[in-house]
Amino acid sequence: MAKLFYKDKPIVGLDIGQTGVKVMAVDTKKWLVTAYGSIDLDPAKVQESLDKRDSYLSDGIQTLMQKNIIGNLPSNHVVVGIPASRTFTRSFTIPIKAMKKLRDAVELEAEQYIPIPANLLYIDFEIIHKTKEAVTVLMCAAPKAIVDQTVEAAEMAGFRVCMVEPSVNAVARLLETTEEGNLPTVIVDIGAASTDIAILDGSIRVTGGVSVGGNTFTLDIAKKLDVTLETAHQMKVLNGLSPGSKQHKISGALSPSLEKIADEVRKIIRYYKERINEDRKLEQVLVVGGGSNVPGIGEFFTNELIMAARVASPWQTLDFGKLPQPAKQFRPRYITVAGLASIKPEDIVQ
Repeated sequence: MAKLFYKDKPIVGLDIGQTGVKVMAVDTKKWLVTAYGSIDLDPAKVQESLDKRDSYLSDGIQTLMQKNIIGNLPSNHVVVGIPASRTFTRSFTIPIKAMKKLRDAVELEAEQYIPIPANLLYIDFEIIHKTKEAVTVLMCAAPKAIVDQTVEAAEMAGFRVCMVEPSVNAVARLLETTEEGNLPTVIVDIGAASTDIAILDGSIRVTGGVSVGGNTFTLDIAKKLDVTLETAHQMKVLNGLSPGSKQHKISGALSPSLEKIADEVRKIIRYYKERINEDRKLEQVLVVGGGSNVPGIGEFFTNELIMAARVASPWQTLDFGKLPQPAKQFRPRYITVAGLASIKPEDIVQ
């Protein structure tokens, strides 16, 4: 029913994060952006809105729709993205003979590895690989409170929510199409306040995260170099880690936070190799997100992880057409919402 119901309605992406909301519509036949926009929100008030169910988040979405949209949205049907840091994704393998009790196996896995009672979670799963001896299952869980409150805020703003998914899954969808995401890939999605990390190998296999983001980088530079936040931001996006007179000082300021991200990436890679697929070689690191706009950040991860790393740029495939384009330094923040918008209506299943 869901596939028929949503088939004739174009899908809009709505990315609801801790620091703001972004919206985008994409014509996937032409890979053409037909509308987009964003609004920054106060992280503390967003959290309070989710906790107390006040109107701050829905008011913010409505303000975005009324004042910050470039182009025209083709419908009010949305796929909503929630931060991957608020979700739990992992894959596991069970013997083929255990298939009859697959849901029991999923619930047991959730109870063992997720620090939230199963009755407080929405849990979904799918079989991603099958042999004569075993099946590999991908499980994703999210707290009911976060999902319900996010959906409620979107609906209060006039949207009809067709699907909710972790933001990193949306990123993966876009990268598979535009950035050789068919290769076994490490995704490092640097947001404003946190970084999501995932292994993409046919599907998202495991995720993790760390409370370091683009805003952290700005604060690091401001504190270390004793400059204003505005000056620190300019130094971050213009100079970054690139060779130059300021490289040593900026690198020194950013290194502790970047090392935290690199350490978490190593943990995720180690878990993947030890618990999921020890024979599969990871081929690349793709850095995405609004916090990836630091010159030289790809080279940093290449050196740290001893693996080819680069900042993903799907905009060679994704075209803004006649719409005014966001400034180059702001485009990375739209990758998640572009991934949400690129799902085909017939692929949505309730």
